[in-house]
Amino acid sequence: MAYETVLLAIENRVATLTLNRPKVLNALNGQLVGELESVLDELKRNDEVRTILITGAGEKAFAAGADIQELAKLNAEEGLRFALRGQRVFTQIETMGKPVIACINGFALGGGCELAMACTLRIASESARLGQPEVKLGIIPGYGGTQRLPRLIGRGAALKMMLTGEMVTAAEALRLGLVEEVVPPDQLMPRARQLAESLAAIAPLAIAHCIAAVNEGVDQPLDRALAQEASHFALCCATADKDEGTAAFLAKRQPTWTGK
Repeated sequence: MAYETVLLAIENRVATLTLNRPKVLNALNGQLVGELESVLDELKRNDEVRTILITGAGEKAFAAGADIQELAKLNAEEGLRFALRGQRVFTQIETMGKPVIACINGFALGGGCELAMACTLRIASESARLGQPEVKLGIIPGYGGTQRLPRLIGRGAALKMMLTGEMVTAAEALRLGLVEEVVPPDQLMPRARQLAESLAAIAPLAIAHCIAAVNEGVDQPLDRALAQEASHFALCCATADKDEGTAAFLAKRQPTWTGK
C-alpha cells in the first residue's frame, strides 16, 4: 500500500517506519494515526519482518504530539473516540510480537512521547526532548501516557512530568528509565539498525514469547506472573525453533530459525 504521512522501507528483515509530516514536527493527525494502524497491521502479518524501527522525518522531531487544530474541535464524545482510537493503535505496537524500537530524533511530546512509550525499546538522540505537556492545553494524556509513564519511571516522577508539563532532556530520560540508550545524533539510526538486526537474528518465537510474558506479567502478582511465564516457556518447548536452537548449540553451529 502507498501511504502519505508514513514512509515504509524494509531491508534485511528490519522495517523502518518514518512519520512524515516534518513541516508540523510530525504531529499525529487523524490521517497519520490511521495510516500507522494500517502499516502496523501489514508489518505484523509480514513474516519477513522481524524488527521495526519508528522515527520521525527531519531532524527536529520524532513526533511533537497530536494535531492541535484537531484537538481544538473535540467535544466529550469525540474526545472519547479520539483517545480510544489512539490507545488501540499504540496497543498494536505493544502487542506486535516483534520488537519495535523508537528512534527519538528530536521532540517527543504528548502523543509522540506516548508513541515512544508503547514501543518495546527506546533509543534517543542527545538532542531529544521528551514530555507530556497536555495540562498546558487543559487536557490530560489520552493515548496511554497516564498508564505507561508511571510503569516506566515510577508514580512520582511520572506525575511530576505530567503535572508540570515540562520537557526532560535525553540524559534525564535515560536517568529516569524513560529511554534505554542515548547516542549522538549522527549515530541514532546506525545504532538502532545495529540493534534491530541483532534482534532480527534471534529466534522470532522466543522474542515474541519474551515480550508477551513481560507485558502480561508485569502488573500481576508474582505467583500469577510466574505461572504465565511457565506457560510461555512450555509453548516455546513445543516449537521447531527450540529443537533447532538446542541442536545447533550442541553441534557448535549457527542456528537457522524458521519461526515455527
